[in-house]
Amino acid sequence: MSDASTSSHGDLILTRISKTFGDFVAVDDLSLTITEGSFFALLGPSGCGKTTTLRMIAGLEEPTVGSIFIGETDITTKKPYQRPVNTVFQNYALFPHLSIFENVAFGLRRRGIKDVKAQVDKVLQLVELPHYADRKPNQLSGGQQQRIALARAIVNRPALLLLDEPLGALDLKLRRQMQIELKWIQTEVGLTFVHVTHDQEEAMTMADTIAVMNEGRIEQMGSPTDLYESPATAFVANFLGQSNLIRGVSTSSDGDSEVVQLHGQKISLLKSRNQADGASVLVGIRPEKIRIDLPDVPTTGNSLTGGVVSDVSFVGVSTQYVVEMPWKQDLMVFEQNDGGTPTLRPGDPVSLSWNVPFTFGLDGSQDVNAGSKVEEIE
Repeated sequence: MSDASTSSHGDLILTRISKTFGDFVAVDDLSLTITEGSFFALLGPSGCGKTTTLRMIAGLEEPTVGSIFIGETDITTKKPYQRPVNTVFQNYALFPHLSIFENVAFGLRRRGIKDVKAQVDKVLQLVELPHYADRKPNQLSGGQQQRIALARAIVNRPALLLLDEPLGALDLKLRRQMQIELKWIQTEVGLTFVHVTHDQEEAMTMADTIAVMNEGRIEQMGSPTDLYESPATAFVANFLGQSNLIRGVSTSSDGDSEVVQLHGQKISLLKSRNQADGASVLVGIRPEKIRIDLPDVPTTGNSLTGGVVSDVSFVGVSTQYVVEMPWKQDLMVFEQNDGGTPTLRPGDPVSLSWNVPFTFGLDGSQDVNAGSKVEEIE
């Protein structure tokens, strides 16, 4: 048998993959191409099918239907050890009785490579832990163990590295530090990384491309900026960050934009930013795009009047306001704490305004709350 770690390279191609467990459809007719050398994230709530997809790529589950290729090589039915794939799990899975050096060398030795020192030393340098080579895993912190798990996977030079919630066990500050380091390591080694997570910030920090999954299907795929600025569905708008979605009706056209009625008030929506087919529109604005002011302050762009502040939360870099509108919907506003906004308190009357291009329009038949609560079940 040829060496599985080097025998096939190229894009990862999933074609019409489905996986059922009895009557339950975990992954539903999923097709996907992941470019060689990219950092790709599968993002979604618990039970959306992302981990099942990862397990099928790793060979731990076999697709009910569909095929998986790496480049020209069909790996659909190959055993895990026959695939040029390594997986880094949340629990690290290091061997407690082996030194850090031998943990990293394990895969190389199993492949019959005798002189492993140069390769092991190189990846230990890469993860900035060369001086820990003689220690045991229990002498390392969680973040250090995670780096060693990564080094052990990278040293085999797989075509594909699978990351299954790899930072989930770390505290918030360390997790953010590791996000930046992981991205740097991926760029340095040039391997294809496929990262499964339910953490939106983690996916957006590290990935070149994100596929947002929901109920076994991909809702939308694109760069973090594309998904955030131009969500295609209410689920994506709510799951990736926070959105204000307001039901409206498109009433007329005005050149490149259309006029949308929002509960008796008019705003403009660029036609290029509107994905609704009919007159019924969900108008979306991200909370940090909105300016909040006292009612008598002149506004530019789109504006909504008649709001009343119902809650104020100071979170350091910004202040988060909940504003109740006349139609009894709460809208979120995030204002930078840069001294440009008056101090507002619950009960204060306010108006909201934002630049017209920040407005996006979604099909009005969708559930306004889709995707907004799901992350809590992780």
